[in-house]
Amino acid sequence: MDSTMATPCPSTPKWNADRPFLTGRFHQEIKSTSGITSKGFSTDHFSPGVDKPIGCYHAAIQELIVIDDLLFALVGIEGRYISIKRLRGKDDSIIFQVDSSMDLALQDSAKRIFPLCESYLLVNQFVESRSHFKTGLVNHAFAAALRALLLDYQAMVAQLEHQFRLGRLSIQGLWFYCQPMMGSMQALSIVIKKASANNFTGSAVLNLLHTQFRWVYEGVIDDPYGEFFIAENKSLQKESLTQDYDAKYWQQRYSLKGDIPSFLANAAETILTTGKYLNVMKECGHNIQVPMAENSKLTSVGSSHHYRECIKAAYDFASGELLNLIKEKYDLMGKLRSIKHYLLLDQGDFLVHFMDIAREELMKKPDDISVEKLQSLLDLALRSTAAVADPFHEDLTCCVEQTTLLKRLSTLKDLEISQTVSSSTDLEEPVSITGLETFSLSYKVRWPLSLVISRKSLTKYQLIFRSLFHCKHVNRQLCAAWQLHQGLRRLDMQGIAISVSSLLCRNMLKFINSLLHYLTFEVLEPNWHVMHNRLQTAKSIDEVIQYHNFFLEKCLRECLLLSPVLLKKVERMKLICLQYAAATQWLITYSNDTPKTDDSPNVEKYKQLKLRIPSRTQKVASENASVIESILKFEREFTAELRSLGPILSSSSRAEPYLTHLAQWLLGVGRD
Repeated sequence: MDSTMATPCPSTPKWNADRPFLTGRFHQEIKSTSGITSKGFSTDHFSPGVDKPIGCYHAAIQELIVIDDLLFALVGIEGRYISIKRLRGKDDSIIFQVDSSMDLALQDSAKRIFPLCESYLLVNQFVESRSHFKTGLVNHAFAAALRALLLDYQAMVAQLEHQFRLGRLSIQGLWFYCQPMMGSMQALSIVIKKASANNFTGSAVLNLLHTQFRWVYEGVIDDPYGEFFIAENKSLQKESLTQDYDAKYWQQRYSLKGDIPSFLANAAETILTTGKYLNVMKECGHNIQVPMAENSKLTSVGSSHHYRECIKAAYDFASGELLNLIKEKYDLMGKLRSIKHYLLLDQGDFLVHFMDIAREELMKKPDDISVEKLQSLLDLALRSTAAVADPFHEDLTCCVEQTTLLKRLSTLKDLEISQTVSSSTDLEEPVSITGLETFSLSYKVRWPLSLVISRKSLTKYQLIFRSLFHCKHVNRQLCAAWQLHQGLRRLDMQGIAISVSSLLCRNMLKFINSLLHYLTFEVLEPNWHVMHNRLQTAKSIDEVIQYHNFFLEKCLRECLLLSPVLLKKVERMKLICLQYAAATQWLITYSNDTPKTDDSPNVEKYKQLKLRIPSRTQKVASENASVIESILKFEREFTAELRSLGPILSSSSRAEPYLTHLAQWLLGVGRD
């Protein structure tokens, strides 16, 4: 053995600091003080006796005595200062005790080796007790295999003792060379405790051995007595992922217990994740087992490094297989692209058609809306547009919420809202809301894609959709108002009211178009491409879930849905736009006697009629003044809200840089 592999003992005197192990030269140097000969170490020189505690000796001498006692303890024999005691009535409960006067550093070093000593005693006792005829052939075979392992173990102890007699072994060296056996012996002791406690024989022994590696190779837990360090919560079903916003299936269906074997502590999370991946594939009917090469089986004897390699190999295989299954067979990216087309309005042609044919139903109160009728109209819109080419378009469904978007956001407590709502009055529902404010789309997602596109993820998509849908509605209303103005201009109705209204309508359209441009081209598209690229390089389903969740959180934040103060400002401005668009009907009343086209034969008759009836002219002038005042009121409100938005965006953009882009788009309206 190479003596340079260990580190100096903390208790070694200064004059031996350059020696990592206790060599023959060291013994020569301290011969006069310790009685140790230059040819090696012999415990016979000490004979401490019962009444002489180990603390009476120099720390370097204590180290030699402790090593000697530990070599005995490793084969189940008590030493001078290390005693072995069994708890009465419990054969598998063993306690190792050391002399309390022992150097504290040596006590800690000795206690690190005691688990290996205990494992040896348990294995050795099991071999002796299960070698009897009455225990059965399976136990005989198991005991024979354990006996072969013990021969290797005893050979290791003999080699360590030989090095010690040559003066080449320190307490650190003993710990270092014991580690390769630590994992194997502790794993066997766990199995043996279960077999002894239940007095297993025959197939029960085989099942016990099999269950120790079944989870990491098959993703199945067979643990009727709750002894495995991974717990299964059978009350959590995979169906909850598509039904419950707060579903904890993926996080809590399988979880680690507190009593994890020490030799597996560093790999416990990997073992848990590996089994979860395999279990998902099993739930999909894709029964697969991690291939086990002879040199990569967890049942083979090896160091802790070997265990980690075996577990990592199983994890890499399970992760790759599940990721390939979800991406290829279940077409995760195709599903996400389909959701982007509909819920993020990437392809809006179907929406235009739907809003045209469903306008009457959407204008009703939420309780009066027929969801079935909306669904049939949605299906018609999908079949009548390019959306029919999407293989997933039949998974699209519609729903009607009962509250406004802001109220819905306040009920989702897990969202990281950046600013709290100032008062309860801010959350009061409007006197009358319609389906245009509460309509949403949904999507049918099946296992195992529900791991990624869960109910919580779909809810976040719906929040973004509701914001976009309402913006589209406002845009359509303003476009209708703008078309009315253009029609009046063609009839040479260039009065003051029409001019003022046209300017206001143009500014409102620029505002809503700028908002839509920001949401789609500044937020959704760039973030989608980042997520898409990350998903292409993801190594596991957990990374896929992480990247997808990050995308949704970032979109929610940058779409202002997590900023109530800004969102309320924008909603207020959209409300003003809708009220103005509805008020343009006054213009229609004001010009209800106007001919439809310039070349109409009634144009001349209309002009003559106005000249013959002065009272008619006065009435029109009065109505014109009333309309101008109403329009100016809308203009004042809209301008005031837009100006008040500026300081909020400026102050918030310091913490949220993305708001700089929004400020550039929206505040440009005010400059016009």
